[in-house]
Amino acid sequence: MTTSSWMLLVVDVLVLLALAWPLARMIDAVMAGRFTQVRRLESKLFRCLGIHAQEEHGWLRYSIGLLSFNTLGVLVVYALQRGQGHLPFNPQHMPAITPDSAFNTAISFVSNTNWQAYSGETSMSYLTQMLAYTVQNFLSAASGAVVVIALIRGFARHSMQVIGNVWVDLMRMTLWVLLPLSLIFAVFLVGQGVIQNLSAYKPVHTLEAQTWQEAQTTGAGQPVMRDRHGQTQILAMGPVASQEAIKMLGTNGGGFFNANSAHPYENPTPLSNFAEMVSMLLIPAALCFVLGRMVGDQRQGIAIIAAMLVLFLIGAVACMNFEQQGNPRLKALGVDQQASAWQAGGNMEGKETRFGIAASALFTTTTTAASCGAVNTMHDSLTPLGGAVPLVMMQLGEVVFGGVGSGLYGMLVFALMAVFVAGLMIGRTPEYLGKKIGVYEMKMVAIAILITPLLVLVGTALAVMSDAGRAGIFNPGPHGFTEVLYALSSAANNNGSAFAGLSVDTPFYNILLAVVMWCGRFGIIVPVLALAGSLAAKKRLEVTDGTLPTHDLLFVSLLIGTVLLVGLLNYVPALALGPVVEHLMLWAH
Repeated sequence: MTTSSWMLLVVDVLVLLALAWPLARMIDAVMAGRFTQVRRLESKLFRCLGIHAQEEHGWLRYSIGLLSFNTLGVLVVYALQRGQGHLPFNPQHMPAITPDSAFNTAISFVSNTNWQAYSGETSMSYLTQMLAYTVQNFLSAASGAVVVIALIRGFARHSMQVIGNVWVDLMRMTLWVLLPLSLIFAVFLVGQGVIQNLSAYKPVHTLEAQTWQEAQTTGAGQPVMRDRHGQTQILAMGPVASQEAIKMLGTNGGGFFNANSAHPYENPTPLSNFAEMVSMLLIPAALCFVLGRMVGDQRQGIAIIAAMLVLFLIGAVACMNFEQQGNPRLKALGVDQQASAWQAGGNMEGKETRFGIAASALFTTTTTAASCGAVNTMHDSLTPLGGAVPLVMMQLGEVVFGGVGSGLYGMLVFALMAVFVAGLMIGRTPEYLGKKIGVYEMKMVAIAILITPLLVLVGTALAVMSDAGRAGIFNPGPHGFTEVLYALSSAANNNGSAFAGLSVDTPFYNILLAVVMWCGRFGIIVPVLALAGSLAAKKRLEVTDGTLPTHDLLFVSLLIGTVLLVGLLNYVPALALGPVVEHLMLWAH
């Protein structure tokens, strides 16, 4: 790694921590109802909506409310896509989306996955982008956040049967946390050059003539490719900045344009690129400090974020290093892989020159660590081991910061597993944050941990064993297998990024991935809320000499080891068949 790469990584982490600490104080005050500046307005909203703010729910009612709310979101997003051809704010007259694609996209945005099997600028009207996708970017992020707040309440409370009011929590997180942050960030992005308008697409005259091929049909009905020439290019417009802001802050990742954050209208400058990387991790990092505040011991939150940081730094350094090594086949041919005067040579394939290798590799690691899915480079063009890094980041369970809320509750599930393993080694009943961990809690932990690898591995097997699944694979051998494995890992872990070399806009993949995304999201949320309810009902235990400290270096090491061993071992055979074999093949000559 170059000196500039190390500097970028260090500055990124320092800025993240400097912003996350005060944000945690704000989130804690908002979710506890101590944000006095908005209390009067909030009470009026509650009365208008018929919400009884003082009434709290048990875990089952909380779960049913959250599931019902998100199911309604699926129906609304699906209906908007199917009817967009007859709705306003459609200057390009986009037609209705096909049923299977609309179903996939509705599940995708509601589950905070934001997997996109379509090209946004050629498929979606402005109304669909704003009312369906941008709105769900807020609501899906809020849904994940309130789950982890409910789980933390389970640790903080004792001898109680309630974990909060789901409607109050959703409103507070959406209105007083996500909306203000997104407004500020959107203004910043507009200042950097991200567009925000409702204009029709604009034709512009290019300086040089362009040649391209266009599919046409002969008189005999046979498809042929004809050369076309012209000096006119159509530039897509739209309300991009408003979606881009919550896309990043809410760890959503769905791009307004098909090129996502590689598009100059979504991510125009190195500064906007840096800000987007920080924004993806900002709320997940802040929630770790919120944990410490809510349980009354800030050391607990620091221990969790320390474990996340170690795993993140390992992934970032590895990805940067693998990408800066370049392609050995090109080196053997004498091809100059120098990126710029200040950066070592490396693999520039699929990367934007305005960002370079280091910023692209760091963005890649960040987006898969944060469960965001936004991309500023083509993951399909990464080196085999460089591409393995984002794959592993997802397969760890999206707990290296992870999504808004989902990363922290996933890491807390691993923390419970870690203290359970430690308890087995010393013959003592496991405890965490003053709560005894019993049989019921470990059953919920097992479900939450096993559901994702089950979805990934079974889904991958179905895809590679069926004709419909293999039909979408255009790259033979281990790389094609990696593309399928990546798609299922991205869907099950609600990330949304893709290798992009796999053709997935088919009924088979649209339905398969939609089912995987929904089960990967709510198959974990329900047992986590059940954990919250069980923990809240337990009595708080006093700290004794036999209590395992959960804030020191030993526990951080134990937690990291548990994440790596339990979270990753399920995928080792699949990884060996994909990126590992491809790496050996690439360096064999």
